Amino acid sequence: MELPTSSRLNSRKRRKDGSGPNGATELDGIPPKMSRRSLGLREPAPFSDEVEIDYSKPYVRVTYEEAMRGTPLDRPVRVYADGIFDLFHSGHARALMQAKNLFPNTYLIVGVCSDELTHNFKGFTVMNENERYDAVQHCRYVDEVVRNAPWTLTPEFLAEHRIDFVAHDDIPYSSAGSDDVYKHIKEAGMFAPTQRTEGISTSDIITRIVRDYDVYARRNLQRGYTAKELNVSFINEKKYHLQERVDKVKKRVKDVEEKSKEFVQKVEEKSIDLIQKWEEKSREFIGNFLEMFGPEGALKHMLKEGKGRMLQAISPKQSPSSSPTHDRSPSPSFRWPFSTKTPPSSPATRSRNESAVTYDISEDEED
Repeated sequence: MELPTSSRLNSRKRRKDGSGPNGATELDGIPPKMSRRSLGLREPAPFSDEVEIDYSKPYVRVTYEEAMRGTPLDRPVRVYADGIFDLFHSGHARALMQAKNLFPNTYLIVGVCSDELTHNFKGFTVMNENERYDAVQHCRYVDEVVRNAPWTLTPEFLAEHRIDFVAHDDIPYSSAGSDDVYKHIKEAGMFAPTQRTEGISTSDIITRIVRDYDVYARRNLQRGYTAKELNVSFINEKKYHLQERVDKVKKRVKDVEEKSKEFVQKVEEKSIDLIQKWEEKSREFIGNFLEMFGPEGALKHMLKEGKGRMLQAISPKQSPSSSPTHDRSPSPSFRWPFSTKTPPSSPATRSRNESAVTYDISEDEED
């Protein structure tokens, strides 16, 4: 990536004048921030004994102001961070990330202490030194790894690796008969503090394993490790196997219980649905029944209509009184044999007989 023209001119001026200890002068402008080096992004970071250092050039430390202002690309600020890095975790990675981002142009060197030194001053480690070296090598923020790093940093070590600043959290680290092994680094103005990540540490991880030892022992036995490899006695091995079977039975019972609960829940949902549908149908049936057989239902009206039609069929209609009378043809009169007298009749019929008699008499007269 090409630098801007002004930056190229400034870099030429630095190389030409060479007034400052690191090729910079006070008259130079502040160079733009350099992109972080990406040596460890494609391959593991190299070890210090694999990196060539040009000792022909004099080594002069940069000040904090110069480092913050930004150094030339060919003169990064060399920051050193050390540690045990056992069970490499996110807390370690965050600390190294902070160390890498202390200055615009940083070259991060990480020192990892050996097993012998760590066991003497701190205690036994879970991972051996080669595993810890390899873990740090594959952290993306690391540019170089120092194997068998010293417990206390000496001026000779700092000069050998041309270290400008030492990065570590600001909490005093008491060890090797000292209240703070970084005290002389702080007094020399070479200390760059980082923030410790709370809630995660190697000691916390080991505490979890020790606290849940039975769980992890059973886990590894289940995965095929032998009791000898886990340093588990014969009795504990049988106990763990029995616990594993009991847990399997409990899991099965729990699964059956959950399935039965799901079945019961489904039955309840279906029964509730059926009850709701039955209630709806029952309301509809009752409404239809009342419409048919209720006090004002259709059946009552049907019976009334049928009764009226039957009465009409049984009793013929009477002619209205106001209707005009029609003349009827006279019916032939009936006479008693051997007698000219009509039989006795009621007064009502008597009038009719009289008219008949008169009719008969008129007929005789005509004859």
